[in-house]
Amino acid sequence: MSLIVQKFGGTSVANADRMREVADHVKRTRDHGDDVVLVVSAMGKETDELLRLARDVSNTRPAREMDMLITGGERKSIALMCMALHDMGVPADSFTGSQAGFLTDTNHQNAKILTISPQRIHETLSAGRVAVVAGSQGVSTDHNITFLGRGGSDTTAVALAHGLDADACELYTDVSGVFTTDPRVCGAARKIPNISFDELLEMTAVGCPKPAMRSVEVARSYDVPLHVRSAFTWEPGTWVSKEEPNMEKPIISAVVPDTSQSKVTVYGVPDKPGIAASLFRPLADQDVNVDMIVQNTSEQGVTDISFTVPSEQLEIGKEITSELANAIGAQGIDTDSTVGRVSVVGAGMASNPGVAATIFETLSNESINIGMISTSAIRVSCVVAREDVERATVALHQAFELDKG
Repeated sequence: MSLIVQKFGGTSVANADRMREVADHVKRTRDHGDDVVLVVSAMGKETDELLRLARDVSNTRPAREMDMLITGGERKSIALMCMALHDMGVPADSFTGSQAGFLTDTNHQNAKILTISPQRIHETLSAGRVAVVAGSQGVSTDHNITFLGRGGSDTTAVALAHGLDADACELYTDVSGVFTTDPRVCGAARKIPNISFDELLEMTAVGCPKPAMRSVEVARSYDVPLHVRSAFTWEPGTWVSKEEPNMEKPIISAVVPDTSQSKVTVYGVPDKPGIAASLFRPLADQDVNVDMIVQNTSEQGVTDISFTVPSEQLEIGKEITSELANAIGAQGIDTDSTVGRVSVVGAGMASNPGVAATIFETLSNESINIGMISTSAIRVSCVVAREDVERATVALHQAFELDKG
């Protein structure tokens, strides 16, 4: 007998019919002899609707009350899911994040899990029942309800799988696994049957939307086997685990397009110690997520620094950077919201020379100009014009023969 944690996102439990489908799947899993802990998100667009209501009601929207509001969507889901399970003869108990033992920090709207003590979940499983847990929530060290942020249900599921020493964590979504690129961009995209934590972590960091990056980080830290699969077809998906030796493993695993980034450039920055720290610390303090950073060679004691931020944070990033530019004696700033990014990811590139050359040659052949470059041991990212992202993605996918399997 195995213990499986199964997580279903909002589209997977969007209405009564979908909930009954999920309940039937849980019953089938139990009929095969496995115990199940079920983690569910809010139904469909429920979270978006709650956020809209909050904007209609309030201009201030205190963070504590926002967390109390948003987490109500998951509480609604767990109660309805338990009802659906009971109708199928499956005994089940619902648990909020705090009841499931999630203790978090005090950062409302984007709380981090500190510890998990799933004693009540153990008791429910021992009684032969299914535990249905509300995703993306917990209780803080100062006893307030907290929200883990968008994609937090994935993190809830992985953390539970670790805390319960589960055999696997299945993340059910509206896609059938992890693909070599976005199928909407490139029709030749293929589902990847197996991928390493490190590769998937790089992919999520540069724009792959599912699963949530934080959940992959937790899974890698605690070696929780992940199975990313479809809630609509139930077909096998993508297994994510530690890297295993494989003589025929491809050099490149995926090409990831991303059109969610914008660029900020600070001109004429004095080239002396401490300037970069004074520039980026205030951005970090305001939770502005700086990604790629490029600093030009110093000329006559000044240099230019460019970096990317999520487009939804461009305005606040611009405001903070403008104030800092004056304080540090820079000549000015410029922003560009017409950029995008394409990233090539693969554990095999660490030991195979020529990957970067192939990337640059491919983009050159497509007359695509590269504005910024960032690398890691298993990733190369290039900032290009947003209108060129899809063309670059298709060309690189073909150049590395990812369409051939």
